[in-house]
Amino acid sequence: MDSKSVVIEGKNLTIGYRHGKREEVVHRNLNFRLCRGELTCLLGANGAGKSTLLRTLAAVQSPLAGDIFLLGRTLSGYSPKERSRAIGIVLTDKTQAGGLSVRELVALGRQPHTGFFGRLSREDNEKIDHALRAVGIDDKASKYTAELSDGERQKVMIAKALVQECPLILLDEPTAFLDVVSRIEIMTLLHRLASEEQRAILMSTHDIEQALVLGDRLWLMKKGEGLTCGVTEDLILAHKMDHLFPHEDIRFDSMHGIYSPAVKGSKCIYLNASDETLRHWTQNAMNRNGYLCLECSGTDRKPGLPMLDVQAVNRLELTVGTASEVYSSFESLLTSPMLAIQA
Repeated sequence: MDSKSVVIEGKNLTIGYRHGKREEVVHRNLNFRLCRGELTCLLGANGAGKSTLLRTLAAVQSPLAGDIFLLGRTLSGYSPKERSRAIGIVLTDKTQAGGLSVRELVALGRQPHTGFFGRLSREDNEKIDHALRAVGIDDKASKYTAELSDGERQKVMIAKALVQECPLILLDEPTAFLDVVSRIEIMTLLHRLASEEQRAILMSTHDIEQALVLGDRLWLMKKGEGLTCGVTEDLILAHKMDHLFPHEDIRFDSMHGIYSPAVKGSKCIYLNASDETLRHWTQNAMNRNGYLCLECSGTDRKPGLPMLDVQAVNRLELTVGTASEVYSSFESLLTSPMLAIQA
């Protein structure tokens, strides 16, 4: 990793809270880097300490020990104005600036550069125009913020952070209240902006599927175990996602990048499918109905267990003993008396 691209770095960091003389430690000995051009996704269960870490990086609260370096300087050495030029923050909360137009709200991001009176120069207006175009909201510039959808409002807040010209942007659950299409749009936008605008972007999220697709790096936070950082695929294939959530009834599917209930079937069935998609969704149906699916390997088959051969979505052949029947849908298969006999 090129040290010149590092925007913020934590060394032996302890985060938590001070209550008078008493300290409440959330995590100790955290070490990490955020670099320009990368979208990093912070994942972990509720209560793992994600918000505490984000507040510490944003200088909203001080670390209990260790150091944070922002562009090579200690974070504590920055004045509030200097920090506002270096760190952009986008929170989960819905903006209450409904009476402002989109352009007016984005223009507030120039305040660290325009001074007390906030007069916008030609250069300021050009940067506002660029930010509006970058997030794809320039056609709504004259609309009131209150008229926008939740996804569009979030794009406006990202544009406001962009126009601050901050090398670091921190986002706390930016897709929490969005529908699936808006979540994908926002995550895709953040990945593109990190690359094109050369910003270091860190976002906490529970949208794990999109984080695994679009996150250049992951920060995995687990209570009592600190932070594991790395390129997304390295962490997945090293099985670091398997135990991120402390629940024995949840498993991580490394093939499809999702968490799902652990299969606790009381019955077994051999499964053969013509392709991976058919296998996945057939197994999904059978697992939900209490079946563990076994690989069909010919000579190793145990006598007495049913066999399901799926060649197409409308051709599912079930064999029980010497009897065999073909079904044209999963509904007909799952309600079949032949399958019910195995219960």
